[in-house]
Amino acid sequence: MPETQIVLGFDVSLNRVGVAIGNRITRDARPLMQINSPDKQHRFAEIARLISAWEPETLVVGVPSHPDGAPLPNTTFCLRFANQLRGRFSMPVAEVNENYSSVVAKASAKAPDLANSTRLAQRQRDDWLDAQAAVQILEQYLHQ
Repeated sequence: MPETQIVLGFDVSLNRVGVAIGNRITRDARPLMQINSPDKQHRFAEIARLISAWEPETLVVGVPSHPDGAPLPNTTFCLRFANQLRGRFSMPVAEVNENYSSVVAKASAKAPDLANSTRLAQRQRDDWLDAQAAVQILEQYLHQ
């Protein structure tokens, strides 16, 4: 099978997974979707569907840490998620420091002012932000 040059990136939390897609040749990434479920089986079924549809060569997971490299409370969760991807899909999985990916995503957001938005617009913005944080993770990987 020829290399696709496609990579999928994941911004992982307890209740959501932001997903982005990138290309190693053009070194760009874009938001793809968000998986809104704390249920592990549902998450991995959706990820299996994405892997089948896009046939990526590598999966990239954001792993947070303190600036000095010390783990944060969710570091272990993200590392476990990366290991589960390796085990379930037998694919290369890269781990990238995701510090500040959500902060950068929020700063670059072009969504309307939250003070004037409805709850639905807030949720749509939040959905976009997790996928955009996955873009930040992928871009860091693609530009290493």
